[in-house]
Amino acid sequence: MKKITALLLTTVLAVSLVGCGGTGTKDTADVKSEGVMTYAEYVAADLDSEVVIETYVQAKQSWWDNQATVYTQDKDGAYFLYNMACSEEDYEKLTPGTKIKVTGYKSEWSGEVEITDATFEIEEGSYIAPAEDITALLGTDELINHQNEFVSFKGMTVEASADADGNEVPFLYSWDGSGQDGDDLYFNVSLDGETYTFTVESYLCDNTTDVYKTVQSLQVGDTVDMEGFLYWYEGVNPHITSVTVK
Repeated sequence: MKKITALLLTTVLAVSLVGCGGTGTKDTADVKSEGVMTYAEYVAADLDSEVVIETYVQAKQSWWDNQATVYTQDKDGAYFLYNMACSEEDYEKLTPGTKIKVTGYKSEWSGEVEITDATFEIEEGSYIAPAEDITALLGTDELINHQNEFVSFKGMTVEASADADGNEVPFLYSWDGSGQDGDDLYFNVSLDGETYTFTVESYLCDNTTDVYKTVQSLQVGDTVDMEGFLYWYEGVNPHITSVTVK
C-alpha cells in the first residue's frame, strides 16, 4: 500500500456517514458545470492528462504537509484524490458530502487510477453515495468499472492467512504479517471457491474504529458482510470500512 512516511499525519475515523461505516441515497446523473468533465469523459481521458471534475467527498484518508488524500464520488463514478494540495484549515471543511471542483492529472499506480498534483475549490451541493452491492462482480472483468466506488460485499467467508512464522491466522498486521497493532489489517475472504485479500487501511480506519476491532476478532470460517472503497493494488484490494459478522 502507498504510505505517507512523515510523522505529522492525521486521520479521519468514524466521523463520516461513509468512512468506517454508513449509507446514502442515489439519484440521477450529475449535471456538470461548464468546462467540467463527465465521469465518462474522465474515464476516457488519457493517463497523465489534465482533468477537471466535480465530485463529492465521501471519506478522508489523511492530511500531511498541506496535502490531502480523499475518497470522492459523484452519481456516476468515483475518483481517488492522492496528495491533493490542501491547507489544514481547508481539510477540516472537507466533510462527507461536500462538493468540490478538482483540477489535476489522471494517474495510475499499480493499477489504481487516481488524480494527482491536484487543487480544489469547494462548491455548493452535497451527496453521500450508497454502498452498491457488487458481490456478484468479484472475479469478473466488470469489477474494475467500479474502481474507487463505495461498495458492499455480502455473504463472504473468512479464510486463513499465513503469518510471518507460517501460522494460520484470520488476519495479518501489514501485508506479510510483520506489523503490529495500529498497522494496516489484511484478511482473506472467499466466495464460490475464489479467495480475495481485503484491507483495513489504518490511515482511513485506525485501531480505535469498530471495523478495525471487528477484523481483529474475526475467526476463520466466519461469514461476513462488508462495506468499503474499491481500491486497486495489483488487482482488487478493497479498503474496508465496515464488517458485520453474520
